[in-house]
Amino acid sequence: MNLSDEQLLTDLSRVITLMRRSFDRAMTEQGASLAQTKLLTCIKAQSGTARAADIAEIMSIAPRTVTEALDGLEREGLIQRTPDKADRRVKRLTLTPAGEAAVAVTEPLRRELSAKMLAALNPSDRAHFHAALQKLLEALADG
Repeated sequence: MNLSDEQLLTDLSRVITLMRRSFDRAMTEQGASLAQTKLLTCIKAQSGTARAADIAEIMSIAPRTVTEALDGLEREGLIQRTPDKADRRVKRLTLTPAGEAAVAVTEPLRRELSAKMLAALNPSDRAHFHAALQKLLEALADG
């Protein structure tokens, strides 16, 4: 079968879109969307030292987008912003107990959904898929 570049990229995009929708739907039902879980997990990994600018850099997201997402997390009671003791202009991010609970439920669910999705690939498929993805990542890094 001779696939065009366009067909391969369209299929890749469809897989990513469908995966995100599926994960997001299931995770939202458990307390936090996929995007919220990613942000909460990133904040948690920073152990209370995270700033919005740090999160934007780590996740390669525009600072304004991160600020808007953090506003939503704060409104939902999942994070808390506290002034930095050394620089009152800086706000440090921490998870609230509700944020911790959301991560405790949704992060394992995300891993479970990932495993179910990838179970469709046998070990050989997985190895080839991984190799192909590595080649694409290298090409993107170069250019």
